[in-house]
Amino acid sequence: MLGCSRGWFFRVVLSSALLLRPEQRACLLVARPAPRARFQAPGSLTCFLGYLKMEMTEMTSVSLKRGSVAIEDNDSVAPAEEAKRQKVSGCCPTTGQDGLENSSLPSSEKVPGPPETAEQGEKNSEVPSEEEEEEDGLSEEDEEEEEAESFADMMKHGLTELDVGITKFVSSHQGFSGILKERYSDFVVHEIGRDGRISHLSDLSVPVDEEDPSEDVFTVLTAEEKQRLEELQLFKNKETSVAIEVIEDTKEKRTIIHQAIKSLFPGLETKTEDREGKKYIVAYHAAGKKALAKVRTAADPRKHSWPKSRGSYCHFVLYKENKDTMDAINLLSKYLRVKPNIFSYMGTKDKRAITVQEIAVLKITAQRLAHLNKCLMNFKLGNFSYQKNPLKLGELQGNHFTVVLRNITGTDNQVEQAMNSLKEIGFINYYGMQRFGTTAVPTYQVGRAILQNSWAEVMDLILKPRSGAEKGYLVKCREEWAKTKDPAAALRKLPVKRCVEGQLLRGLSKYGMKNIVSAFGIIPRNNRLMYIHSYQSYVWNNMVSKRIDEYGLKPVPGDLVLKGATATFIEEDDVNNYSIHDVVMPLPGFDVIYPKHKISEAYREMLTADNLDIDNMRHKIRDYSLSGAYRKIIIRPQNVSWEVVAYDDPKIPLFNTDVDNLEGRPPPVFASEGKYRALKMDFSLPPSTYATMAIREVLKMDTSIKNQTQLNTTWLR
Repeated sequence: MLGCSRGWFFRVVLSSALLLRPEQRACLLVARPAPRARFQAPGSLTCFLGYLKMEMTEMTSVSLKRGSVAIEDNDSVAPAEEAKRQKVSGCCPTTGQDGLENSSLPSSEKVPGPPETAEQGEKNSEVPSEEEEEEDGLSEEDEEEEEAESFADMMKHGLTELDVGITKFVSSHQGFSGILKERYSDFVVHEIGRDGRISHLSDLSVPVDEEDPSEDVFTVLTAEEKQRLEELQLFKNKETSVAIEVIEDTKEKRTIIHQAIKSLFPGLETKTEDREGKKYIVAYHAAGKKALAKVRTAADPRKHSWPKSRGSYCHFVLYKENKDTMDAINLLSKYLRVKPNIFSYMGTKDKRAITVQEIAVLKITAQRLAHLNKCLMNFKLGNFSYQKNPLKLGELQGNHFTVVLRNITGTDNQVEQAMNSLKEIGFINYYGMQRFGTTAVPTYQVGRAILQNSWAEVMDLILKPRSGAEKGYLVKCREEWAKTKDPAAALRKLPVKRCVEGQLLRGLSKYGMKNIVSAFGIIPRNNRLMYIHSYQSYVWNNMVSKRIDEYGLKPVPGDLVLKGATATFIEEDDVNNYSIHDVVMPLPGFDVIYPKHKISEAYREMLTADNLDIDNMRHKIRDYSLSGAYRKIIIRPQNVSWEVVAYDDPKIPLFNTDVDNLEGRPPPVFASEGKYRALKMDFSLPPSTYATMAIREVLKMDTSIKNQTQLNTTWLR
């Protein structure tokens, strides 16, 4: 049963274009208007929440009541080698999918010996090179395939918050309805940098540099000449050089052509030749493929052409709409004709939002970057500066969120209570539903099997058929696996080989069914660690719920607090010196201590029930040894402010973006009354916290898709 507002009826259809999987948590909602259709279900949570990403194909917005929540979580520190393993197939931009954005799990607060992550400089396990050469592709038939099972039927098998230990709230106010991300522009994320300043796109100008070539370098070459030069650069034909005739032979014109070739096609050298009385600029490789390979690495891109007085890295602010960070970097790489691994950043940002973050790129001029503003839609690059060092993952201090909840039903008093509670108390720092997957096989179950050294179970959990939202070709692949246990046959059912299932099947084909450990090792390291981090998160969520249930929202003797990076116990005579915001709890591992009260035994009981030894969390495979970490149990957002506004048109923006301000657009003016009311919220969160959980605390709702579909089964059918 569903409450639809203002005569809209919404039909959810399943599409194979974007489906919910542990590493691709997105679905597609299609909204269709049907006049006079209105169903009332007072108090029901009529929406899909949490990590549900709305890709609307026939409308720009969906008006569902009770919080249609597609959350952009606070950044999450991505693995250091993420950029290296993101491949741009044929140098084409990746569109319409989120990639593996959620496999990059947020790290917890650092302690001596935290879980091994990319921030410790570990090198990523790469998919073998033959995979890189393989082109993935879906036929039109595959893309349009629809499942016989309804979305509601499939999501009956998903997880609820209760399944992953999310059971408590800290506030006492009454929840209310609202729509989040009716438009992706209702969710704006600004990165908070190393210096504590919020990143804004405020300046599109290019720093003055006498050594930069003129703007003519971008227009002097024809499209045909650029095509030939690119083929030469990438050794795509048998030509050893490309000659470009200088039509208007002046020294200035020749200089511009030289500069254009060297700037736009790294790896090529140029010279001027006379041929039959005409001047030609000849482009060639200085020393064959080895020179190109050397020139195009992150460590040594055209050293001789970069001014010594200039910092090696161009830092800039990237404003993007409806594109995740890795897709954006892949697209920039394609247009700049460089590899993605010369870019660095402090954290990844999700897709369905407007996001603003700092990026650094090695030895690419601000001039070249600024030129992309003329080529790319929904992107803006600005605030350029040259600096000596790149950015590092985890250096950010957090993210600032501007969020609009449209069509709210709460009274002004309810809103005031909810927002004051968020500001003064905060929310439980649970790991959000994104962490655990959406099918009948949660990611934490795979993680538990890895820690148990049960490799046959790991293989089975990843490959077996399951209920839940999945693409059609994955369903066929699983069916083939269940029927034949032939990895090669199952792999042939997959047009996309770089998914986890495809990588594991390739590993099994290569190493055999008796060497599952090596086969599993073909999966990139960060994806493998996703599973065991999911198990740690599952344990932590359950334990923090028990802690709050047992002792409430006050520190007690035996709780843990951090002094620097070291965890210590709260003693009886020291309790009054701490608040609940100081208390941390451990993610299980070999290098953490546990509270000195009932919850310590609860940890032991939970791990014992899972056939794990809490006193020995080292694994015989080093990657899977859990050192543990500490995480605050309550997070209080900073810079919290809010405003309730009235509006009539659901399609109008309710605040200005950075681009709006750059273009001089006046801020929206609101009437005192309107058809709808919206809650505009601003707040800042530290890294590794989930905005999902902050919104959950305000609206008082279960953020799982399963819960929403069960509430609305009648409507969905």
